[in-house]
Amino acid sequence: MPEPDRIIRLRTVLNRTGLSRSTIYRKIAEGTFPAQIKISINGAGWRESDITLWVADPVSWHTKAGKNSD
Repeated sequence: MPEPDRIIRLRTVLNRTGLSRSTIYRKIAEGTFPAQIKISINGAGWRESDITLWVADPVSWHTKAGKNSD
């Protein structure tokens, strides 16, 4: 059975990608970076698998590339 996907917070995403906070949010708006998912009323995070895929190939990653938004 595969391991469940973890939700990671902004600080972890910043460390893994090397991007700034403003760049991440700009790229989300452009559709070239995985969008956050809501995990509580005031909290959000990213699926670890989405960030891993982006880090592996940031140039060709796009939200239309077979990704479902929840």
